[in-house]
Amino acid sequence: MSFEFKKEDLKKIEDVLQSSFQKEDQCYRMILDNKTEKRRLSLEIYSGIRIGEKRGNLISVYTPATHLQLHFCSGYVVSSMLGEVTFVGENKGRMSGLIIERGAACSLYANLDSSLLSGDFTKLGPEVMLSGIALSLAEHIVSE
Repeated sequence: MSFEFKKEDLKKIEDVLQSSFQKEDQCYRMILDNKTEKRRLSLEIYSGIRIGEKRGNLISVYTPATHLQLHFCSGYVVSSMLGEVTFVGENKGRMSGLIIERGAACSLYANLDSSLLSGDFTKLGPEVMLSGIALSLAEHIVSE
């Protein structure tokens, strides 16, 4: 496992999401509450934990209606301008991304062909274009 979340990483995420992590056992947990739009989510980061026979990072998101997980998170990108953090994982040329927004919203894009991130988005159908654009911020993580 080449990437583990460190205190500096957690601080960057806190700054963009404008909230704080609380340490709970092996987990760093943050609650985002958007009272205006009646949205609330819990973000949990488990850094370097055992996942089956390997070690890796696990990102969990809980909302009143959803539970999402990204196993073997290999990196993240923060965007102050967008007010969001994109957590990514890659496996054999495929990429998954879990995007957490400051306003307590989240999106999941799973199993994208990594080549979509640098292609011509105008040649894609609108249903495919959105995922490529959303994860294109993390393209540099895939190419490393």
